[in-house]
Amino acid sequence: MVASWWSRAQLGIFVHWTPASVPGWAPPYVPADRLPLAGRPTPLGWTSYAEWYENALRFPGSPVSAHHRATYGTRPYTAFGQDFNEALESWDPAAWARSFRAAGARYAVLVTKHHDGFCLWPSEVRNPHRTGWHTTRDVVGEFAEAARAEGLRFGVYYSGGLDWTFDDRPIGTGADMVSAVPRGSYPAYAAAQMRELIRRYRPDILWNDIAWPGSRADVQRLIEYYRFTVPNGVVNDRLFPRAPLWSLLRLPGAKPLYNRWERRTIAQGEGFVPRKPPYYDFRTPEFARYIGPDPYEITRGIDHSFGYNRNSPPDAFLSRTALTALVTGTAAAGGNLLLNVGPRGEDATIPAAQQLRLDWLAELTTDLTPDGCVPA
Repeated sequence: MVASWWSRAQLGIFVHWTPASVPGWAPPYVPADRLPLAGRPTPLGWTSYAEWYENALRFPGSPVSAHHRATYGTRPYTAFGQDFNEALESWDPAAWARSFRAAGARYAVLVTKHHDGFCLWPSEVRNPHRTGWHTTRDVVGEFAEAARAEGLRFGVYYSGGLDWTFDDRPIGTGADMVSAVPRGSYPAYAAAQMRELIRRYRPDILWNDIAWPGSRADVQRLIEYYRFTVPNGVVNDRLFPRAPLWSLLRLPGAKPLYNRWERRTIAQGEGFVPRKPPYYDFRTPEFARYIGPDPYEITRGIDHSFGYNRNSPPDAFLSRTALTALVTGTAAAGGNLLLNVGPRGEDATIPAAQQLRLDWLAELTTDLTPDGCVPA
Protein backbone atom coordinates (compact mmCIF):
# COMPACT_ATOMS: atom_id res chain seq x y z
CA MET A 1 0.00 0.00 0.00
CA VAL A 2 1.31 3.43 -0.92
CA ALA A 3 2.31 5.75 1.95
CA SER A 4 -0.57 7.81 3.33
CA TRP A 5 1.27 11.10 2.88
CA TRP A 6 1.49 10.44 -0.87
CA SER A 7 -2.20 9.49 -1.11
CA ARG A 8 -3.17 12.83 0.43
CA ALA A 9 -0.73 14.96 -1.55
CA GLN A 10 -2.87 15.57 -4.69
CA LEU A 11 -0.32 17.86 -6.39
CA GLY A 12 3.40 17.61 -7.02
CA ILE A 13 5.79 19.59 -9.22
CA PHE A 14 8.16 17.86 -11.61
CA VAL A 15 11.34 19.72 -12.67
CA HIS A 16 13.10 18.86 -15.95
CA TRP A 17 16.26 20.96 -16.13
CA THR A 18 19.17 19.70 -18.21
CA PRO A 19 21.80 21.01 -20.66
CA ALA A 20 19.05 20.68 -23.29
CA SER A 21 17.36 23.57 -21.47
CA VAL A 22 20.05 25.88 -22.86
CA PRO A 23 19.00 25.56 -26.53
CA GLY A 24 15.48 24.91 -25.23
CA TRP A 25 13.98 24.04 -28.57
CA ALA A 26 11.77 21.35 -30.11
CA PRO A 27 9.26 21.27 -32.97
CA PRO A 28 5.56 21.84 -32.24
CA TYR A 29 3.60 18.85 -31.03
CA VAL A 30 2.23 16.34 -33.54
CA PRO A 31 0.54 13.17 -32.25
CA ALA A 32 2.93 10.23 -32.51
CA ASP A 33 0.46 8.11 -34.45
CA ARG A 34 0.28 10.82 -37.15
CA LEU A 35 4.02 11.18 -37.64
CA PRO A 36 4.50 7.94 -39.62
CA LEU A 37 1.58 8.94 -41.84
CA ALA A 38 3.37 12.24 -42.49
CA GLY A 39 6.48 10.42 -43.64
CA ARG A 40 8.14 10.31 -40.23
CA PRO A 41 8.96 6.65 -39.53
CA THR A 42 11.13 7.68 -36.56
CA PRO A 43 8.76 9.82 -34.47
CA LEU A 44 11.07 10.17 -31.47
CA GLY A 45 13.47 12.10 -33.71
CA TRP A 46 10.64 14.60 -34.26
CA THR A 47 9.33 14.71 -30.69
CA SER A 48 8.12 17.92 -29.04
CA TYR A 49 9.96 16.85 -25.87
CA ALA A 50 12.78 19.41 -25.78
CA GLU A 51 14.79 17.33 -23.29
CA TRP A 52 15.36 14.86 -26.18
CA TYR A 53 17.36 17.50 -28.08
CA GLU A 54 20.60 15.48 -28.18
CA ASN A 55 18.83 12.45 -29.62
CA ALA A 56 17.02 14.55 -32.24
CA LEU A 57 20.41 15.90 -33.38
CA ARG A 58 21.28 12.37 -34.49
CA PHE A 59 18.64 12.58 -37.24
CA PRO A 60 20.14 14.87 -39.93
CA GLY A 61 16.74 15.72 -41.40
CA SER A 62 15.02 16.53 -38.13
CA PRO A 63 13.76 20.02 -37.23
CA VAL A 64 16.16 20.09 -34.27
CA SER A 65 19.13 19.40 -36.53
CA ALA A 66 18.11 22.23 -38.86
CA HIS A 67 17.60 24.60 -35.92
CA HIS A 68 20.93 23.64 -34.38
CA ARG A 69 22.87 24.19 -37.61
CA ALA A 70 21.26 27.59 -38.10
CA THR A 71 21.72 28.70 -34.49
CA TYR A 72 24.88 26.98 -33.22
CA GLY A 73 26.67 25.73 -36.33
CA THR A 74 28.87 22.78 -35.42
CA ARG A 75 28.86 23.41 -31.66
CA PRO A 76 28.53 20.03 -29.92
CA TYR A 77 25.77 19.24 -27.45
CA THR A 78 28.36 18.75 -24.70
CA ALA A 79 29.16 22.49 -24.81
CA PHE A 80 25.75 23.20 -23.29
CA GLY A 81 26.94 21.60 -20.05
CA GLN A 82 29.33 24.51 -19.48
CA ASP A 83 26.58 27.03 -20.24
CA PHE A 84 24.31 25.28 -17.77
CA ASN A 85 26.93 25.40 -15.02
CA GLU A 86 27.61 29.07 -15.63
CA ALA A 87 23.90 29.87 -15.28
CA LEU A 88 23.84 28.15 -11.89
CA GLU A 89 25.56 31.19 -10.38
CA SER A 90 22.19 33.00 -10.40
CA TRP A 91 20.02 30.03 -9.40
CA ASP A 92 17.77 30.53 -6.36
CA PRO A 93 16.37 27.17 -5.21
CA ALA A 94 14.49 28.77 -2.30
CA ALA A 95 12.48 30.94 -4.72
CA TRP A 96 11.47 27.86 -6.72
CA ALA A 97 10.39 26.02 -3.57
CA ARG A 98 8.32 28.97 -2.38
CA SER A 99 6.58 29.19 -5.73
CA PHE A 100 5.80 25.46 -5.78
CA ARG A 101 4.46 25.56 -2.25
CA ALA A 102 2.32 28.60 -3.04
CA ALA A 103 0.88 26.70 -6.02
CA GLY A 104 -0.44 24.07 -3.61
CA ALA A 105 2.16 21.38 -4.25
CA ARG A 106 2.91 18.93 -1.49
CA TYR A 107 5.98 17.40 -3.10
CA ALA A 108 8.56 18.11 -5.79
CA VAL A 109 10.48 15.68 -7.99
CA LEU A 110 13.77 16.82 -9.54
CA VAL A 111 15.37 15.24 -12.59
CA THR A 112 18.81 14.29 -11.28
CA LYS A 113 20.00 12.60 -14.48
CA HIS A 114 18.10 12.52 -17.74
CA HIS A 115 18.87 10.46 -20.85
CA ASP A 116 21.86 12.64 -21.77
CA GLY A 117 23.64 11.35 -18.66
CA PHE A 118 24.30 14.82 -17.19
CA CYS A 119 24.16 14.64 -13.37
CA LEU A 120 22.77 17.48 -11.27
CA TRP A 121 25.00 16.55 -8.38
CA PRO A 122 28.79 16.04 -8.20
CA SER A 123 28.56 12.26 -8.20
CA GLU A 124 31.37 10.19 -6.73
CA VAL A 125 30.54 7.51 -9.32
CA ARG A 126 32.83 8.27 -12.27
CA ASN A 127 31.36 8.31 -15.76
CA PRO A 128 33.91 6.36 -17.85
CA HIS A 129 32.83 8.02 -21.11
CA ARG A 130 32.38 11.71 -20.32
CA THR A 131 34.54 13.25 -17.61
CA GLY A 132 33.07 16.16 -15.65
CA TRP A 133 29.59 15.70 -17.11
CA HIS A 134 27.82 17.05 -14.03
CA THR A 135 26.97 20.27 -12.21
CA THR A 136 29.52 22.15 -10.18
CA ARG A 137 26.91 22.99 -7.53
CA ASP A 138 25.08 20.24 -5.68
CA VAL A 139 21.76 21.06 -7.33
CA VAL A 140 20.05 17.96 -5.94
CA GLY A 141 21.13 18.67 -2.37
CA GLU A 142 20.36 22.38 -2.49
CA PHE A 143 16.93 21.87 -3.98
CA ALA A 144 16.11 19.07 -1.53
CA GLU A 145 16.98 21.39 1.35
CA ALA A 146 14.95 24.26 -0.10
CA ALA A 147 11.92 22.08 -0.79
CA ARG A 148 11.92 20.53 2.66
CA ALA A 149 12.32 23.94 4.26
CA GLU A 150 8.96 24.83 2.64
CA GLY A 151 7.34 21.66 3.98
CA LEU A 152 7.48 19.79 0.67
CA ARG A 153 8.40 16.14 0.29
CA PHE A 154 11.34 15.66 -2.08
CA GLY A 155 11.76 13.08 -4.83
CA VAL A 156 14.48 12.17 -7.30
CA TYR A 157 13.96 11.23 -10.94
CA TYR A 158 16.69 9.09 -12.47
CA SER A 159 16.89 7.85 -16.05
CA GLY A 160 17.79 4.24 -15.38
CA GLY A 161 16.78 2.95 -18.78
CA LEU A 162 18.72 5.33 -21.03
CA ASP A 163 22.09 7.03 -20.83
CA TRP A 164 23.43 8.40 -24.09
CA THR A 165 26.97 8.63 -22.72
CA PHE A 166 26.96 4.81 -22.66
CA ASP A 167 24.87 4.12 -25.79
CA ASP A 168 24.38 6.94 -28.28
CA ARG A 169 22.58 5.15 -31.09
CA PRO A 170 19.71 7.22 -32.57
CA ILE A 171 16.32 6.43 -31.02
CA GLY A 172 13.44 6.86 -33.43
CA THR A 173 10.84 4.39 -32.16
CA GLY A 174 9.85 2.47 -29.06
CA ALA A 175 11.75 -0.57 -30.29
CA ASP A 176 14.88 1.57 -30.74
CA MET A 177 14.46 2.76 -27.15
CA VAL A 178 14.34 -0.77 -25.76
CA SER A 179 17.38 -1.73 -27.83
CA ALA A 180 19.30 1.30 -26.54
CA VAL A 181 19.12 0.36 -22.85
CA PRO A 182 22.88 0.13 -22.22
CA ARG A 183 24.65 -3.08 -21.25
CA GLY A 184 28.28 -3.66 -20.29
CA SER A 185 29.37 -1.51 -17.36
CA TYR A 186 26.19 0.57 -17.31
CA PRO A 187 23.98 -1.56 -14.98
CA ALA A 188 26.60 -1.36 -12.22
CA TYR A 189 27.07 2.38 -12.87
CA ALA A 190 23.33 3.10 -12.67
CA ALA A 191 22.92 1.00 -9.52
CA ALA A 192 25.82 2.79 -7.83
CA GLN A 193 24.42 6.21 -8.72
CA MET A 194 20.92 5.35 -7.60
CA ARG A 195 22.23 4.06 -4.28
CA GLU A 196 24.31 7.21 -3.92
CA LEU A 197 21.20 9.35 -4.44
CA ILE A 198 19.28 7.29 -1.86
CA ARG A 199 22.09 7.36 0.69
CA ARG A 200 22.97 11.03 0.28
CA TYR A 201 19.53 12.65 -0.10
CA ARG A 202 17.06 10.09 1.34
CA PRO A 203 14.37 10.99 -1.22
CA ASP A 204 10.72 10.55 -0.29
CA ILE A 205 10.01 9.46 -3.88
CA LEU A 206 12.11 7.22 -6.11
CA TRP A 207 11.07 8.01 -9.68
CA ASN A 208 12.89 5.90 -12.24
CA ASP A 209 12.29 6.30 -15.99
CA ILE A 210 12.06 4.01 -19.04
CA ALA A 211 13.27 0.76 -17.45
CA TRP A 212 16.10 -0.69 -15.37
CA PRO A 213 19.20 -2.15 -17.05
CA GLY A 214 19.50 -5.03 -14.58
CA SER A 215 17.52 -8.13 -13.74
CA ARG A 216 14.40 -8.53 -11.62
CA ALA A 217 16.64 -9.56 -8.71
CA ASP A 218 18.68 -6.37 -9.18
CA VAL A 219 15.49 -4.29 -9.02
CA GLN A 220 14.36 -6.12 -5.90
CA ARG A 221 17.68 -5.49 -4.14
CA LEU A 222 17.59 -1.80 -5.07
CA ILE A 223 14.06 -1.37 -3.75
CA GLU A 224 14.92 -3.25 -0.56
CA TYR A 225 17.86 -0.90 -0.01
CA TYR A 226 15.61 2.10 -0.62
CA ARG A 227 12.89 0.91 1.75
CA PHE A 228 15.48 0.20 4.45
CA THR A 229 16.96 3.69 4.03
CA VAL A 230 13.65 5.57 3.57
CA PRO A 231 10.96 3.46 5.29
CA ASN A 232 8.11 5.80 4.35
CA GLY A 233 9.24 6.40 0.77
CA VAL A 234 7.36 5.50 -2.42
CA VAL A 235 8.48 3.97 -5.74
CA ASN A 236 7.01 4.63 -9.18
CA ASP A 237 6.14 2.04 -11.83
CA ARG A 238 9.06 2.40 -14.24
CA LEU A 239 11.64 0.14 -12.60
CA PHE A 240 10.92 -2.43 -15.28
CA PRO A 241 13.75 -5.02 -15.25
CA ARG A 242 15.64 -5.98 -18.36
CA ALA A 243 13.87 -8.81 -20.18
CA PRO A 244 15.77 -11.47 -22.18
CA LEU A 245 13.24 -11.02 -25.00
CA TRP A 246 14.64 -7.54 -25.65
CA SER A 247 17.60 -9.14 -27.41
CA LEU A 248 15.19 -10.57 -30.00
CA LEU A 249 14.68 -7.04 -31.36
CA ARG A 250 17.92 -7.55 -33.27
CA LEU A 251 16.16 -10.08 -35.50
CA PRO A 252 14.96 -8.91 -38.96
CA GLY A 253 11.41 -7.57 -38.86
CA ALA A 254 11.19 -7.66 -35.06
CA LYS A 255 11.26 -3.91 -34.48
CA PRO A 256 8.22 -3.08 -36.67
CA LEU A 257 6.24 -5.83 -34.92
CA TYR A 258 7.21 -4.43 -31.52
CA ASN A 259 6.27 -0.89 -32.52
CA ARG A 260 2.82 -1.98 -33.70
CA TRP A 261 2.26 -3.97 -30.51
CA GLU A 262 3.37 -1.03 -28.35
CA ARG A 263 0.98 1.38 -30.04
CA ARG A 264 -1.91 -1.03 -29.46
CA THR A 265 -1.14 -1.81 -25.83
CA ILE A 266 -0.01 1.44 -24.19
CA ALA A 267 -1.15 4.40 -26.31
CA GLN A 268 -3.93 6.47 -24.73
CA GLY A 269 -4.71 9.83 -26.25
CA GLU A 270 -1.63 12.04 -26.38
CA GLY A 271 0.48 9.89 -24.10
CA PHE A 272 0.81 6.45 -22.61
CA VAL A 273 0.54 4.33 -19.49
CA PRO A 274 3.68 2.28 -18.74
CA ARG A 275 3.42 -1.47 -18.57
CA LYS A 276 3.14 -2.78 -15.03
CA PRO A 277 6.49 -3.86 -13.51
CA PRO A 278 6.97 -6.45 -10.73
CA TYR A 279 7.50 -3.84 -8.00
CA TYR A 280 5.87 -0.42 -7.62
CA ASP A 281 3.71 1.71 -5.33
CA PHE A 282 1.92 3.91 -7.85
CA ARG A 283 1.26 4.20 -11.59
CA THR A 284 2.44 7.08 -13.78
CA PRO A 285 0.23 7.73 -16.83
CA GLU A 286 2.02 10.31 -19.00
CA PHE A 287 -0.14 12.88 -20.79
CA ALA A 288 -2.91 10.31 -20.38
CA ARG A 289 -5.86 9.26 -18.25
CA TYR A 290 -5.73 6.23 -15.98
CA ILE A 291 -8.49 3.80 -15.19
CA GLY A 292 -7.55 1.08 -12.74
CA PRO A 293 -7.36 0.02 -9.12
CA ASP A 294 -3.82 1.23 -8.35
CA PRO A 295 -2.80 4.55 -6.82
CA TYR A 296 -1.75 6.80 -9.69
CA GLU A 297 -0.09 10.06 -10.57
CA ILE A 298 -0.80 11.78 -13.88
CA THR A 299 2.40 13.35 -15.11
CA ARG A 300 2.56 15.95 -17.86
CA GLY A 301 4.06 19.25 -18.88
CA ILE A 302 2.42 22.66 -18.80
CA ASP A 303 2.86 22.59 -22.58
CA HIS A 304 3.68 19.57 -24.79
CA SER A 305 7.21 19.24 -23.45
CA PHE A 306 8.91 18.53 -20.14
CA GLY A 307 12.15 20.41 -20.81
CA TYR A 308 11.96 24.11 -21.64
CA ASN A 309 10.83 24.68 -25.23
CA ARG A 310 11.06 28.30 -26.37
CA ASN A 311 9.36 27.19 -29.60
CA SER A 312 6.08 26.18 -27.92
CA PRO A 313 3.19 28.16 -29.47
CA PRO A 314 0.70 29.84 -27.12
CA ASP A 315 -1.99 27.24 -27.76
CA ALA A 316 0.37 24.47 -26.57
CA PHE A 317 0.04 25.64 -22.97
CA LEU A 318 -2.73 24.57 -20.62
CA SER A 319 -5.46 27.19 -20.46
CA ARG A 320 -6.73 28.32 -17.08
CA THR A 321 -9.92 26.35 -17.59
CA ALA A 322 -8.07 23.19 -18.63
CA LEU A 323 -5.60 23.48 -15.75
CA THR A 324 -8.41 23.92 -13.22
CA ALA A 325 -10.27 20.92 -14.62
CA LEU A 326 -7.11 18.80 -14.58
CA VAL A 327 -6.21 19.62 -10.99
CA THR A 328 -9.70 19.33 -9.53
CA GLY A 329 -10.73 16.34 -11.63
CA THR A 330 -7.61 14.34 -10.77
CA ALA A 331 -7.92 15.10 -7.07
CA ALA A 332 -11.63 14.27 -7.01
CA ALA A 333 -10.91 10.92 -8.68
CA GLY A 334 -8.38 10.07 -5.98
CA GLY A 335 -5.21 10.54 -8.05
CA ASN A 336 -2.25 12.87 -7.88
CA LEU A 337 -1.05 15.28 -10.54
CA LEU A 338 2.69 15.69 -11.10
CA LEU A 339 2.78 18.89 -13.14
CA ASN A 340 6.09 19.64 -14.80
CA VAL A 341 7.98 22.90 -15.09
CA GLY A 342 10.95 23.25 -17.41
CA PRO A 343 13.25 26.07 -16.27
CA ARG A 344 15.42 27.95 -18.73
CA GLY A 345 19.00 26.78 -19.07
CA GLU A 346 20.56 30.16 -19.79
CA ASP A 347 19.51 31.90 -16.57
CA ALA A 348 18.01 29.26 -14.24
CA THR A 349 14.59 30.90 -14.18
CA ILE A 350 11.09 29.54 -14.68
CA PRO A 351 9.69 30.91 -17.97
CA ALA A 352 6.90 33.47 -17.68
CA ALA A 353 4.26 31.30 -19.38
CA GLN A 354 4.94 28.48 -16.91
CA GLN A 355 5.11 30.76 -13.88
CA LEU A 356 1.74 32.21 -14.87
CA ARG A 357 0.21 28.73 -14.56
CA LEU A 358 1.79 28.30 -11.13
CA ASP A 359 0.24 31.63 -10.14
CA TRP A 360 -3.15 30.40 -11.35
CA LEU A 361 -2.72 27.31 -9.20
CA ALA A 362 -1.87 29.48 -6.20
CA GLU A 363 -5.19 31.28 -6.66
CA LEU A 364 -7.04 28.02 -7.23
CA THR A 365 -5.72 26.09 -4.25
CA THR A 366 -6.88 28.74 -1.80
CA ASP A 367 -10.43 27.87 -2.87
CA LEU A 368 -10.16 24.06 -2.87
CA THR A 369 -11.93 21.84 -0.37
CA PRO A 370 -9.93 18.93 1.15
CA ASP A 371 -11.17 16.55 -1.57
CA GLY A 372 -9.78 18.80 -4.31
CA CYS A 373 -13.11 20.29 -5.40
CA VAL A 374 -14.06 23.90 -5.90
CA PRO A 375 -16.95 24.68 -3.54
CA ALA A 376 -20.25 25.75 -5.06
